Amino acid sequence: MASPHITATGSHPTQLAEQPAGQPVEHPAGRPAEQPARRSPNSPRTTHRSDDHATALTHALVAAGRGYSVIPLTRAKLPAVRSPHHADRSPHPCRGACGRPGHGIHDATSDPLAVRRLFAAAPWATAYGIACGVPPHHLIGIDLDTKHGADGLTALRLLAAEHHFTLPPTVTVHTPSGGRHLYFSGPPAPPVPNSAGRLAPGIDIRGTGGYLVGPGSRTSRGTYHLAPGTPRTPAPAPAALIDLLPPQTPPHPHPHSLHHPSAQPSPPPHPHPAPALLRFVRTSPDGQRNARLFWAACRAYESGLGQEMATALTTAALHTGLTEREARATIASAARH
Repeated sequence: MASPHITATGSHPTQLAEQPAGQPVEHPAGRPAEQPARRSPNSPRTTHRSDDHATALTHALVAAGRGYSVIPLTRAKLPAVRSPHHADRSPHPCRGACGRPGHGIHDATSDPLAVRRLFAAAPWATAYGIACGVPPHHLIGIDLDTKHGADGLTALRLLAAEHHFTLPPTVTVHTPSGGRHLYFSGPPAPPVPNSAGRLAPGIDIRGTGGYLVGPGSRTSRGTYHLAPGTPRTPAPAPAALIDLLPPQTPPHPHPHSLHHPSAQPSPPPHPHPAPALLRFVRTSPDGQRNARLFWAACRAYESGLGQEMATALTTAALHTGLTEREARATIASAARH
């Protein structure tokens, strides 16, 4: 990876396992392979479904052999083993103490025999999840999205430039939507919580209690696969990146503490983002000028500097070759985002 070690089209630096050929075949999630009526057991649909299950299990076992805790998932990316307590009304849900499978992320394991048992309990599983926040890697997953106008990759590059850190080459997984997952090892404590879009639009965090869809998984959207030459183990997350992650929310804050000034710690001083935002726009390569301007403008508005920086952002965009009309339209779009 060139600094900050992420490019818009490529990846970077050995595969968990070779990606099998073939396309996934649609089937109802949660339905055992033998249930479709009046269908030969050797029909293409049944065969492909069985192949997808075997492929997911193979990849999950490889991941488990590298220390990751895994669970089987459906094509909808949900835990595949049905809860044995689905009819219970208890206010205190079981998290696996009963000893039976079906507790979602609490079933995650790196024991090969246990992994096989979980997949045997869900023959419809065509994917697997990798648990975050557990030993030995204490995995932090950075999910960079490209849907609905978001560009998590550009947003992460902006954050790295603004906060002066470099992202090391690490395990990278390409997603069917065109996004990617970055795997980093984190500290054992404090736990890193899950969040969606709080770090920046298009960036979701998978931490303790969350999971990433593992490479080799086949879902209703397509296949997840490792980037060519990706490292075998996750790199340590940069300290500056960890500092940016949203803190763990207290489980039960006192109702009055949210309104009492002395009850809240003073936020750390935040560096003025304007120079980094303008520099990020001015150095836009061809093909990324609008995307960079849009995200810089979004960041400016989030910081309360949108109106103040609009003219400077327009000037920076003109430097890249955009017309004034294009620049103003992009900034206006960011203001409405």
